[in-house]
Amino acid sequence: MFGSDKGRLAAGDQRLNGDKLAIGLVQARFNHAVTDALAQACTAELRVLGVREDRITLVQVPGALEVPVALQAMAESGKFDALVALGCIVRGETYHFELVANESGAGVSRVALDYQLPIANAILTTENMEQAIARQSDNGRDAARVAVEMANLLDDIG
Repeated sequence: MFGSDKGRLAAGDQRLNGDKLAIGLVQARFNHAVTDALAQACTAELRVLGVREDRITLVQVPGALEVPVALQAMAESGKFDALVALGCIVRGETYHFELVANESGAGVSRVALDYQLPIANAILTTENMEQAIARQSDNGRDAARVAVEMANLLDDIG
């Protein structure tokens, strides 16, 4: 579903009904212009989907490598139906890009699996800042939709 409006679910679709959900967002501050826009788009879409403002919690961490530990703390709290990881990693001239991208992604997945809690991963990994800027709004909105849909799916399964 990420990156495309094709196949967007109908507004009245119960899979996207967030009115009973609590959603936690973890935003990396590094590349804050992009991550601020991701957080804003995600939060706005959560509200469109019916998630009440007082049931949206946003915490910030220094960078993408710190996102998984904050997600883990939120998962352990038992207060959230789904979580969203927000960050921006732009390729540089060293291997550091691969390390941060791989480790943050693996950490996000591990927390989701360990706690059986949906986590929408909107940590952008791009070649340059222009690509990040081009993706920030769509990925923020898509992450909100994924979080709500997956929270409802797991509730239906459980």
